[in-house]
Amino acid sequence: MASNTASAARTGPATAVLDNAAARVPALRALGYWMRRYRRIWRGTVVISVVNPLLFLAAMGAGLGRLVDAHQSAYLGGVPYLDFLAPGLLAASAMQNGFIEACYPVHQATRGQGAYPAAAATPLRPGDILAGHLLYIAFRVLSSGALFVLVLLAFGVVGPATGLLLLPPVLLTGMAFAAPLAAWAVTVERPSRLNGAYRFVAMPLYLFSGTFFTVAQLPGWLEAVVRATPLYHGVELARTVALGTARPGATAVHAGYLLVLAVAGAVLAHRGYVRRLHR
Repeated sequence: MASNTASAARTGPATAVLDNAAARVPALRALGYWMRRYRRIWRGTVVISVVNPLLFLAAMGAGLGRLVDAHQSAYLGGVPYLDFLAPGLLAASAMQNGFIEACYPVHQATRGQGAYPAAAATPLRPGDILAGHLLYIAFRVLSSGALFVLVLLAFGVVGPATGLLLLPPVLLTGMAFAAPLAAWAVTVERPSRLNGAYRFVAMPLYLFSGTFFTVAQLPGWLEAVVRATPLYHGVELARTVALGTARPGATAVHAGYLLVLAVAGAVLAHRGYVRRLHR
């Protein structure tokens, strides 16, 4: 008992609670590893999560937005550009966080000296290792999104109640990318493929999925392609919630699309983890 108390004092009450829960739920052991790892870098991630949206909103929303509002674009439907842009950036940020947290750490963890082979040598099953890592990614997506929402509150874009309602779209958007990307990253041998995916998939989605302008301004064939992408659904879900224009049918379609993608990605990732860690 004394040793347990001393251990809790060293690691902190939150870690002690996680350790106790991990004894009953194996996936939480894997989550505990990633949380301990995060303790070394959390300050830098908090700064980035606040400074990035602050600069984007100040430059593009408050700065460029004045020019857009002056021309009264019919595509915005009378909505100030800052109010239009902010939820789009929130969803795009969730995509980026899901991408970054899933691709590179998963790939690195599969290496010979990575976390996955070490964890696979313990009683943890591949499904436990995957679940723990996905829980950590969900935490990162949600915590970064919450800091972004605080910036939106500071800019007066949304109120506190609407800010809370934006968190589920953030989580859905991030995990709709993270789970399928984890399924892919666990099979990747060359890191250059991850960089290529970010450059040729994530960035075009960031630019052309309705984040900065309505997709109705795109050519017809490209608009149809964009409407089939996950980020488009994430942007629309976040934007309609932020603007108070959400409709039950459309909201169900957007949320359902993202949820199905996240679940399907987790199923595929489980298969990939079993093959990778059992060979």
